[in-house]
Amino acid sequence: MSENAPETSVWLTIPELVEVLDETPGRVRRLLDEHYLVGSRRNGAFAVPAVFIVDARPLSSLRGTVMVLQDAAFSDDEIIDWLLAEEESLGRSPIEALLAGHKSEVRRVARALA
Repeated sequence: MSENAPETSVWLTIPELVEVLDETPGRVRRLLDEHYLVGSRRNGAFAVPAVFIVDARPLSSLRGTVMVLQDAAFSDDEIIDWLLAEEESLGRSPIEALLAGHKSEVRRVARALA
């Protein structure tokens, strides 16, 4: 994990995502494959930060943002770190901005990283 990215306290494994999202394991894997969610094995088992789930669904603005960062050659770990870390130009973490409905602003900053 990058030194400027905060630890998120709650990570959800695939079985936990199945329960939280009320989906099959195959559907959860499809959400990951199609970039609706992004996760990491950094803490052992593959898991996704719980903050990426809102009202038992993947945060709707996450997918496009993940794709912008992938286009900028970010790895999944780097994407997670960037989303969770304080971003000076946003005045908060990108995930906090996405949760507040500011996806255009977040994606503008993400595009500038390419």
